[in-house]
Amino acid sequence: MAGFDGTKLPSGRPAWPATELGARTVSGIVLGLLVLGATLNGGWIFAVVWFLAGLAVVGEWMAITRTAPHRPLLAIAGLVLLGVVAGARLPIPTPWLLGATALGLALLALLARPAAGRIWAPASLACALVVALVPVLLRDDPRIGLAGPLWLFGVVWTTDIAAYFTGRSLGGPKLWPAVSPKKTWSGFCGGLLGATIVGGAVAAGARHLGATDALSLPLACALSALASVMSQGGDLAESALKRAYGAKDSGRLIPGHGGVMDRLDGFFAVALLAGLLLAGLSLTGHP
Repeated sequence: MAGFDGTKLPSGRPAWPATELGARTVSGIVLGLLVLGATLNGGWIFAVVWFLAGLAVVGEWMAITRTAPHRPLLAIAGLVLLGVVAGARLPIPTPWLLGATALGLALLALLARPAAGRIWAPASLACALVVALVPVLLRDDPRIGLAGPLWLFGVVWTTDIAAYFTGRSLGGPKLWPAVSPKKTWSGFCGGLLGATIVGGAVAAGARHLGATDALSLPLACALSALASVMSQGGDLAESALKRAYGAKDSGRLIPGHGGVMDRLDGFFAVALLAGLLLAGLSLTGHP
């Protein structure tokens, strides 16, 4: 086998792109560029990207938990997701959207089987709604705009990357071996530190560019640290779910990473935090 420069690689050693780290890096860069492009564009393109991500989350979650009947449940969840994401960008009364969501959750709980599926099916939709809706609401909010999704991506991606390389480099005591045997406390701390720095940098950049509602640096760093902890907690929660059902990955869609859920487990937790903060701003009447 030959490398990129034409030299022969040692027998049995795959070229770098074919390794786990190579595939992980290449697919991560491609996905990151696509998501960033959609984020910069905003509007309906951004909304469609997150609708598709949410739909993938539902499908993978139901596949892992062996919830049936798969296609009818996925269709119901897809219609609810589509209605809510579209409704967030259209003048549709909020009570109607809440009613449609409640109806969809109830139908999933009623139709799903086996018994555990009556919990997993609506839970998958609730998770997908957070994933699909919060980035769109942040991007469309004039008080937050582009800075909101960029903060989300910066914190989650940095947590993942820094934890991965710090853990591999330093090793040490395991974080929670019964759930995720490879994760270490050194990786946890590396991800926490990296995300705090990057989250603060995003906030500082937003203030420098004149974003009137950008967080102060200390508050941004504190929220970024909390978000990093939640991101790693979301990762562990998905690992526990997969372990309970004997699944290694949530899917095979993303080379080196697994499925969409494997990429969005931490993102869900941070998006939930951002959604709660956004709701708090709206309830307090923050201009």
